[in-house]
Amino acid sequence: MESPHGAAVAAEYLGLEGPRGRVFRNVTFSAEPGALVTIEGPSGSGRTCLLLALTGRMRTTEGHARTGGLRLPRQAAAVRRIAALGPVPGVSELDPAFTVAEHLNERALLQGRYGASLRTLLRPRAERRAAAGARIEKALEAAGLDLATLPKSERTSVRDLQRLEALRLSVALALIGEPRLLAVDDTDLKLSDAERDRAWALLRSVADSGTTVLAVCSEAPEDALVVRTASVTEEPATEEETADA
Repeated sequence: MESPHGAAVAAEYLGLEGPRGRVFRNVTFSAEPGALVTIEGPSGSGRTCLLLALTGRMRTTEGHARTGGLRLPRQAAAVRRIAALGPVPGVSELDPAFTVAEHLNERALLQGRYGASLRTLLRPRAERRAAAGARIEKALEAAGLDLATLPKSERTSVRDLQRLEALRLSVALALIGEPRLLAVDDTDLKLSDAERDRAWALLRSVADSGTTVLAVCSEAPEDALVVRTASVTEEPATEEETADA
């Protein structure tokens, strides 16, 4: 059987203390490749910092973690190459002045230039353009974003997207690089119950395809592996749960 594409993620007594005090502590869990992992907790409980730490973008001060077999924080640079960020406020936000097409084309261009092998870079321009188009089409399909349903199709500005459409676009942009881990912040923020169900269906589909998903939320779905954070004023309250199938 072919090994999963996704990255296994594990932490043992992981903690972070910043200039203003402790952000999170005692985070311990283990997730297999292709798992849907949720970081659940109240606002201000260190959820986003934990997500950034597990994707190699924030250095922890206690314990250790591994993503895709790479030890954190020592191999953070290597983890960043296999872990892609979806929407994370202040880190990987969409530009409201850009159109959907501009975002997609820019990401495909950057991926083709900086994420490709030397052999790929030496291919004729027409081949590289066709490959970029194929990457975009595949990512859009995986994210469930049909450009034809948008107000101005691919020329729609980001500022005109609905919240769920913007989430799908951010996921599509992340998937263009074919990461082993997809990280999404504020998954269920400002979504109706129906939209929330569709958002989780999207991330579940990405996980089912083999890419590990790490998602911050206020309330996790029942079938996810849950890592809980607590307010810094509370006692340590990290927990992992795997719901029965």
